[in-house]
Amino acid sequence: MTDPIAATSNYEVDLGNLMAYDPSHHVTAAASNRAELREACLQKATELAQAVADVLFALSPNEDRDGPIVRLPPPATRLPREKHLPKPKPPTKWEQFAKMKGITKHKKNKREWDEQTKSWKRTYGYDRVNDDRDIPIIEAKATDEPGVDPFAQRTEEKKKRVEKQEKNRLENLKRAAKVGALPSHIQLAAKALPITGIKADLPKKSRKEDLESVAGMASTATASGGKFDESYLVRNLQSILANIESFSLWLKEKELVAKRNSNMTKS
Repeated sequence: MTDPIAATSNYEVDLGNLMAYDPSHHVTAAASNRAELREACLQKATELAQAVADVLFALSPNEDRDGPIVRLPPPATRLPREKHLPKPKPPTKWEQFAKMKGITKHKKNKREWDEQTKSWKRTYGYDRVNDDRDIPIIEAKATDEPGVDPFAQRTEEKKKRVEKQEKNRLENLKRAAKVGALPSHIQLAAKALPITGIKADLPKKSRKEDLESVAGMASTATASGGKFDESYLVRNLQSILANIESFSLWLKEKELVAKRNSNMTKS
């Protein structure tokens, strides 16, 4: 195994980073002018680059069809990161409540036992356990109102739950925008907010309408750019019907012209 830091003459070379430095470097005298300082820096850089090249070409290469290949040792010098550390996201309303009440999150199983089909099914998603669409009969309760469709009622309740979840999500985004820790992957195009998440770059307050607008645009975004959405299909169908109607009028007009020409020929 090659030493990650190789010493050559007075320099130490870190081949993992292709870097060399002089641990005993010291300036004898201050440069009198800028040209002298530049010349000294170029001379030192040339010596360091030559030291890296000497150690690099001393490694044993492996033959490949594209030519000799040298495997570098792992880097030994830890370089500082370019970007600052990401800021922690502010806790949501539920996370604050769970922390106050001491509620811990448990990992849920991906599959559960379905008593109706006597088989293991997914907890969520397609073919999930206790799916409302798989229940053919719903038992009536004493509290049920007469004449109410239980299947439609379940659909309406699910719709309300989804709306409530969306409302809570927007509130969390609004709260995060106020403290300046909005997630970097969310860009509020309605107010041209930056995606850096820096508090200084954010406006003082984000309106609920702006958040709803951006959330609506994100929920309706598709890979086709909306080409195959329902609204596009409706407009396309209307255009087709208009073309058919104009084509029918053209056929009728053509028949009338042909009939008039036929009558003129007979007379």
